[in-house]
Amino acid sequence: MADFETGLLHLAQSLKAMRLERGYSQSALAELAGVPRLKVVQIEAGKPGVAVSAYARVAAAMGGEMRVVPQQRPTLDEIRELLSDDLA
Repeated sequence: MADFETGLLHLAQSLKAMRLERGYSQSALAELAGVPRLKVVQIEAGKPGVAVSAYARVAAAMGGEMRVVPQQRPTLDEIRELLSDDLA
């Protein structure tokens, strides 16, 4: 799986969790966001063909926002620790 696909799946999971926490059905969220219900289904599945504006509309409809953050990579110390655990 490519890095962008992993990021998209994390975004999809976050949006779905946000929807469930707020008690919205997919239909209710679609109406609030001004998108078809099928678009919400595709967003929650992390489909890459969905326009970023649709992801943003869904987030905004729930009082959220989308941000770009640097990917966290392990430090050298963390890598050494992982490797030493594997060798033990």
